[in-house]
Amino acid sequence: MKKYLLTFLFIVNLFANNQSEQRIITLSPSLNEIVFALGSGKNIVANTKYCNYPEESRNIPKVGGYASISLEKMLKAKPTLVLAQNYDEQLLLNLKKLNLNYHSFKTDNLKSIKTTIKSVATLLGKEEKAKELILDIDKKLNEVSNIVKNKDILIVISPREDLQKSIYVTGNNLYFNDIIKASGNKNAYKSKSLAQPVVNVEKIIHMNPDIIILLAPYIHDNKISFKQLKKPWKKLPVKASKNDNIYIIDKEYAGIPSHRVVYFMEDFKDILVNVRDK
Repeated sequence: MKKYLLTFLFIVNLFANNQSEQRIITLSPSLNEIVFALGSGKNIVANTKYCNYPEESRNIPKVGGYASISLEKMLKAKPTLVLAQNYDEQLLLNLKKLNLNYHSFKTDNLKSIKTTIKSVATLLGKEEKAKELILDIDKKLNEVSNIVKNKDILIVISPREDLQKSIYVTGNNLYFNDIIKASGNKNAYKSKSLAQPVVNVEKIIHMNPDIIILLAPYIHDNKISFKQLKKPWKKLPVKASKNDNIYIIDKEYAGIPSHRVVYFMEDFKDILVNVRDK
């Protein structure tokens, strides 16, 4: 009996050591944030130049950007685990050819974000922490419901002051749409296409949204005031401008599909409360 117990303890200890000694490369900001949130950030030996949260991520060696991953730099980092997004098929093929231990993930809608958190946690032995993060997402999602209802909401990505250029909006396959739907409202943009929606002013006028939310994390770097950014949007002949329901979220987390989606939900809730209380 004592022999079996010692063997069991050896295996448990070996598993724990393997978890703590992992050398992780994260190839997207969302995966990088999730690993830190799970408590394994100290094991990240390399990430990309866009991985800047939390603050210590900035000082981790970089292996490139979204479309410029250096396989040579990755190999020099000697990873035992590589976490990647699923959209770059060529990169995943190269990782396979190099015989690297990699896992790919989707983080487009809320379901896939929660699945990714759970899957990464399993790889890192952080299942209990994952449950906390997922529970928080579900809790915040519940808090946005029934504040206002049946409003057409348009969310604009990186809006410009010049509305004559291409305007990027959130489609029906992203977590933004899940949050809008859970709140009892509707995405003003409607399409079955999975491609990034690009619209023009005429299309926005036709959609006639009740609420417009501008995601503008760059606004302070470019020294643009809220008033300046809102100005052309307030001139549009749509319900959102007529009722002064144009809002700006200037935080970077709004566009990162990680556990920090809860912060976007808090901002979104505040916007709905403001619309209700006018």
